[in-house]
Amino acid sequence: MKLAMIGLGRMGMNMARRLLRGGHQVVAYNRSPEKSRQLADEDGAMVALSLQEVVDQLPAPRIVWLMLPAGALVDQHISQFSEILNEGDILIDGGNTFYKDDIRRAAELQEKRIGYVDVGTSGGIWGLTEGYCLMIGGEKKSFDLLEPIFKTLAPAEGYLYCGPSGAGHFVKMVHNGIEYGLMQAYGEGFEILEASPYRDHFDYQEIAHLLNQGSVVRSWLLELLEPAFGKDPRLTDIQGFVEDSGEGRWTLQQAIETNVPAEVIALSLMRRFRSRQENTFTDRVLAALRREFGGHAVKTSTP
Repeated sequence: MKLAMIGLGRMGMNMARRLLRGGHQVVAYNRSPEKSRQLADEDGAMVALSLQEVVDQLPAPRIVWLMLPAGALVDQHISQFSEILNEGDILIDGGNTFYKDDIRRAAELQEKRIGYVDVGTSGGIWGLTEGYCLMIGGEKKSFDLLEPIFKTLAPAEGYLYCGPSGAGHFVKMVHNGIEYGLMQAYGEGFEILEASPYRDHFDYQEIAHLLNQGSVVRSWLLELLEPAFGKDPRLTDIQGFVEDSGEGRWTLQQAIETNVPAEVIALSLMRRFRSRQENTFTDRVLAALRREFGGHAVKTSTP
């Protein structure tokens, strides 16, 4: 099939490469055209230097896949494409979009008879070789038309039609919430090991490898810890500053809206917030209270 890939960041570039190597034709567009030209030189993509050029190079029904940061930038591109695409064309959002935005966008595009498909995409930088896990929402007829693309991007059994607009990104949102909890549990477990009297005997790369050999906690995340500890056995070269890209917050908001207790995900999100602070006012209040009610020693700040 022939489609356009809009946004050639870490995910979009490798997804375009996987599609090209799978026999599809890709029109590449990126804000900085150097990446489009690189993809053309290395993998045979076609280059577009404007959104109009994207549309001009595609046959009907035109398929445009957006791999852009969630939010205003996606809305901006959808608005622009809605003016130059035709009835029957399809826009795909493969970024980490909030599912309620999908519902709104699908309704707006439906007025112009332009299809909209939301695709939660997981796989990170390994997707080029291992394939991407795809969680897909939108009209079933659009899914059926696009299925050859999904088959190329995903490993065997690695894509699923989840339901109407927003369903794909809803599943991806929950996926990322689960990811927060898993990562936090692994982090806390290894910190307990690090604080133990046996720490000098432990090789964390070996432990991560061991736990992936038939253990009930084995996972791809543990597989990724092996090379991380191999490069830096005590992770001394990085700071414990942990960002979040929004999906954990959305998962927690959804849990609150539907009265679902999600304690682990909630605490893992709070812990990420905590990782970005040093000498917090909260901790100073706690220290002051312990000093006042129990005479406990406090550490004074240096002038």
